Amino acid sequence: MAEIISDAVPAVKRYGPSSSAAAEKPWVKWTFISLAGLVLLWLIVLPLITVMSEALKKGWDVYLAALSDPDALSALRLTLLVAAIAVPLNSIFGVIAAWTLTKFRFRGKNLLITLLDLPFAVSPVIGGLIFVLIFGRQGWLGPWLESHDIKIIFAVPGIVLATLFVTFPFVAKELIPLMEEQGTKEEEAAVTLGARGWQIFWRVTLPNIKWGLLYGIILCNARAMGEFGAVSVVSGHIRGETNTLPLHVEILYNEYQFSASFAVASLLLLLAVITLLLKHWFTRKNAH
Repeated sequence: MAEIISDAVPAVKRYGPSSSAAAEKPWVKWTFISLAGLVLLWLIVLPLITVMSEALKKGWDVYLAALSDPDALSALRLTLLVAAIAVPLNSIFGVIAAWTLTKFRFRGKNLLITLLDLPFAVSPVIGGLIFVLIFGRQGWLGPWLESHDIKIIFAVPGIVLATLFVTFPFVAKELIPLMEEQGTKEEEAAVTLGARGWQIFWRVTLPNIKWGLLYGIILCNARAMGEFGAVSVVSGHIRGETNTLPLHVEILYNEYQFSASFAVASLLLLLAVITLLLKHWFTRKNAH
């Protein structure tokens, strides 16, 4: 036995973490850091600088005029309205889905988890086409909706539905790993002390998931305000009525109003920066 241990000691010395072959070389570390920095500079920083420079290229007067245009303001209001509807609904759905998948065992659980990933796997354009096939004039429910004077496609309800489709996994996907890691011990202890369902949720579960929930809400909101593909299909591009900010940027660009299009794009950029700052703040709070 002693011979085996004595033979193993040199092997540890040769192949252990202290080996010079396994030691991290400074040039390797800085090479990868430099490559990552160059990629971020090329794909993220330079496009952002370009957007701002093009937006202010003709001066502040043109920039402010583009943002104060009635169509731009209408697009901003619609974008905020859709986000204000979609984000709370998907937050409620995300909490329910995460609770169901982590606290209960039932048949079809794996299928439900797979369906949560569907918006990530399916193109947003296809998602928009699905709603057109269901609620459009020639769709499955089209004749009934038309006979009752209910308009979904090329109207705000269709935009909300499309946004709900592309954003519904975000909150759930943030909460499921967190709630799985926490387990059910605290909830079971609360049950033994006589707590009921809502009491358990508000006093035990929610405090444990609050930072993950807020993080998922931020991501959901960012996607809701920036969604283009699915909304483009169902909106009809009615200027001043069904255009969100991304659609308004596209229309201005196609009309060769480059300064105005970049000005509106800078507004979306500002919303994205605010989202990133909130994400960073919540991440730091969660770490502490």
